[in-house]
Amino acid sequence: MITWSNIDTLPSYKKMLSLKGQVKLADVLGGADAAKRVAEYSVPMAAGLKYNYAAKQVNEQILSVLADLSKEAQLVEKFEALYNGEVVNTGEKRMVLHHLTRGQLGKDVIADGKNKRDFYVQIQKDIADFANKVHNGELVNEKGEKYTSVCQIGIGGSDLGPRAMYLALENWAKANNTFKMSANFISNVDPDDAASVLASIDISKTIFILVSKSGTTLETLTNESFVKDAIKKAGCEVSKHMIAVTSETSPLVGNPDYMACFFMDDYIGGRYSSTSAVGGAILSLAFGPEVFAAFLDGAAEEDKTAKEADIRKNPALLDALIGIYERNVQEYPATAILPYSQALSRFPAHLQQLDMESNGKSVNRDGKEISYVTGPVIFGEPGTNGQHSFYQLLHQGTDITPLQFIAFNSNQTGKDVVIEDSTSQKKLCANVVAQIVAFACGKADADPNKSFAGERPSSLIYADALTPKTLGALLAHFENKVMFQGFAWNINSFDQEGVQLGKKLAKAVLSKSYDGALKAYSSFFGL
Repeated sequence: MITWSNIDTLPSYKKMLSLKGQVKLADVLGGADAAKRVAEYSVPMAAGLKYNYAAKQVNEQILSVLADLSKEAQLVEKFEALYNGEVVNTGEKRMVLHHLTRGQLGKDVIADGKNKRDFYVQIQKDIADFANKVHNGELVNEKGEKYTSVCQIGIGGSDLGPRAMYLALENWAKANNTFKMSANFISNVDPDDAASVLASIDISKTIFILVSKSGTTLETLTNESFVKDAIKKAGCEVSKHMIAVTSETSPLVGNPDYMACFFMDDYIGGRYSSTSAVGGAILSLAFGPEVFAAFLDGAAEEDKTAKEADIRKNPALLDALIGIYERNVQEYPATAILPYSQALSRFPAHLQQLDMESNGKSVNRDGKEISYVTGPVIFGEPGTNGQHSFYQLLHQGTDITPLQFIAFNSNQTGKDVVIEDSTSQKKLCANVVAQIVAFACGKADADPNKSFAGERPSSLIYADALTPKTLGALLAHFENKVMFQGFAWNINSFDQEGVQLGKKLAKAVLSKSYDGALKAYSSFFGL
């Protein structure tokens, strides 16, 4: 039977707290056994990816205690309960089913009178059919012309994940002749966002995807009105240019302004929705349904590794446990996501929402205050740009920030140039290697300004190339890591009450139902 307990009640947690500072990275990566450690501290992931944690401050004793923690907290069993349809989202009293959008991990899950796996498969097929009709010219605009671009209107999880996935595959699709339609995104309620995007596209040949589960999201509906006005001013018919991704009970269903609706449900949170219709519609239109299917396959393959009880065979679980050790024992406040791939330029932003919106909690699943820290601050930028930005603080600042590097042997376009006996891609990879060792081992210098303390831990996820399948696996790895950490901390990683209060107060301001500080600040903007 599964029991949900605060992490500080577990015997292994108390033992883990006594193991702080056991490993000196300069010793284990600077000595004769460094190559052995790098080779052994590595776990295969799906789709050819590998997770290497040799530059983490762990050893066999710490890993053994982390394995005990996983067993005592029943982390794999809780994952099994989740994918078999138990209500693990206690805040909203819902199941959590994003894994079902890409594969069947366990029992059939029946909800709302439907087999949910069948439901998600059917939605994927409906999207594929629609995308194919657009691509082959069966569906055209009011002038009989083919659509050439697609634009998603959404915010939060309806924007960050799909935008990051699109950018990650854009160059790959162009190099592999699967690029069908260019994509743009409108998310911010700032009118300059919508105006800028609309000015850069041919509205007459664009399909707009409105993404709103409820069909009532204020920012999204505001942008919907902005876009509809632009469509009309361009002399076009709204019903020839808009589709919706929404729930079956949404007011958008049956609206004549939309030529198609594709469904999502309450069992998939926005930040976990890239493998649902939220990501499926735009990725299938942009790159073709086959590319989206490969993306799902990679995620499904990685999900299977998350079922492994042995932490050395479960990369997401191992990554999560090491992260708990860093957060709760070593008291590191943040984690930097550092992809050495320009294609992943927005991936850190997506992971920022995924992690911080999920595990930024100070009460447990029962609503009781907890006495230990939970999710870290997440930030990051692509290398090597970040090296010339915030790496100074990472190397020599007063706080230690764990690092997660992501890198690939090959670039996506296949285009490169040899300068000083090496290609740009080789230079990029050389920087990854150099940074891992520099952060770990540091450098002594008589000049304190040039001295590097080292002992900055990092992990490396790498593969030969970033493809749809490796991207799906990479996404699933981080989704599952966040899930396992939430289980261990005994918090609900699947609601987000922290985003609600500001929304309610904003509505109060707009309706002038305010006083005190709200009224005073509103006067600055003539509200």
